[in-house]
Amino acid sequence: MMVARVDGVIVTTVCHPSMAGHRTIICQPLDEHGREEGAPFLALDPHAAGRHQRVLVSTDGSHTRAHVGDPRSPLRNIILGVIDEEDARAGR
Repeated sequence: MMVARVDGVIVTTVCHPSMAGHRTIICQPLDEHGREEGAPFLALDPHAAGRHQRVLVSTDGSHTRAHVGDPRSPLRNIILGVIDEEDARAGR
């Protein structure tokens, strides 16, 4: 798992069948101090996280593929939840 910031939403006209009907977002990984770390990646977003919100991401591909019901899906990352900013600033 990792913490990331939502940087945008992906809109496609053609996609893998397992992605149809699911929201996919661009995430920027963050380090423990909230600084950008590494390259952005795509994640499935069942929680409708807003732009610039911090999210908890599972990188367990099997969990993501189970969520979409397709064991051959190319999806790997899924948003587990949105991080409450007040708690994040308090260091909780």
